[in-house]
Amino acid sequence: MKLFVTVLGLVFVLEAIPYVLFPEAMQRWLARIGQMPAGALRATGLFALGVGLLLCYITQRTGLIP
Repeated sequence: MKLFVTVLGLVFVLEAIPYVLFPEAMQRWLARIGQMPAGALRATGLFALGVGLLLCYITQRTGLIP
Protein backbone atom coordinates (compact mmCIF):
# COMPACT_ATOMS: atom_id res chain seq x y z
CA MET A 1 0.00 0.00 0.00
CA LYS A 2 2.91 2.32 0.76
CA LEU A 3 4.26 1.85 -2.77
CA PHE A 4 0.82 2.54 -4.28
CA VAL A 5 0.44 5.81 -2.38
CA THR A 6 3.99 6.83 -3.34
CA VAL A 7 3.32 6.13 -7.02
CA LEU A 8 0.02 8.00 -6.82
CA GLY A 9 1.82 11.00 -5.34
CA LEU A 10 4.40 10.86 -8.11
CA VAL A 11 1.62 10.82 -10.71
CA PHE A 12 0.16 13.97 -9.17
CA VAL A 13 3.58 15.66 -9.25
CA LEU A 14 4.21 14.71 -12.89
CA GLU A 15 0.72 15.74 -13.96
CA ALA A 16 1.08 19.15 -12.26
CA ILE A 17 4.40 20.13 -13.88
CA PRO A 18 2.95 21.33 -17.23
CA TYR A 19 0.28 23.39 -15.45
CA VAL A 20 2.91 25.10 -13.29
CA LEU A 21 5.48 25.72 -16.03
CA PHE A 22 3.20 26.43 -19.02
CA PRO A 23 -0.29 27.48 -17.85
CA GLU A 24 -1.21 29.36 -21.05
CA ALA A 25 -0.17 26.46 -23.27
CA MET A 26 -2.16 24.05 -21.09
CA GLN A 27 -5.26 26.23 -21.51
CA ARG A 28 -4.85 26.02 -25.29
CA TRP A 29 -4.35 22.24 -25.16
CA LEU A 30 -7.40 21.77 -22.93
CA ALA A 31 -9.51 23.84 -25.34
CA ARG A 32 -8.37 21.58 -28.18
CA ILE A 33 -9.14 18.46 -26.18
CA GLY A 34 -12.63 19.83 -25.47
CA GLN A 35 -13.26 19.97 -29.22
CA MET A 36 -12.10 16.42 -29.94
CA PRO A 37 -14.72 13.75 -30.61
CA ALA A 38 -15.37 11.27 -27.82
CA GLY A 39 -14.10 8.37 -29.92
CA ALA A 40 -10.70 10.01 -30.40
CA LEU A 41 -10.40 10.68 -26.67
CA ARG A 42 -11.37 7.10 -25.90
CA ALA A 43 -8.80 5.73 -28.37
CA THR A 44 -6.10 7.97 -26.90
CA GLY A 45 -7.03 6.88 -23.38
CA LEU A 46 -6.97 3.19 -24.33
CA PHE A 47 -3.58 3.64 -25.96
CA ALA A 48 -2.19 5.34 -22.83
CA LEU A 49 -3.71 2.61 -20.67
CA GLY A 50 -2.07 -0.08 -22.80
CA VAL A 51 1.33 1.62 -22.66
CA GLY A 52 1.04 1.97 -18.88
CA LEU A 53 0.11 -1.67 -18.41
CA LEU A 54 2.94 -2.75 -20.71
CA LEU A 55 5.43 -0.68 -18.71
CA CYS A 56 4.14 -2.20 -15.46
CA TYR A 57 4.45 -5.70 -16.90
CA ILE A 58 7.95 -5.12 -18.24
CA THR A 59 9.08 -3.62 -14.95
CA GLN A 60 7.60 -6.34 -12.74
CA ARG A 61 7.85 -9.53 -14.79
CA THR A 62 10.99 -9.27 -16.89
CA GLY A 63 14.63 -8.57 -16.20
CA LEU A 64 14.85 -5.79 -18.79
CA ILE A 65 14.75 -3.02 -16.19
CA PRO A 66 16.88 -3.84 -13.13
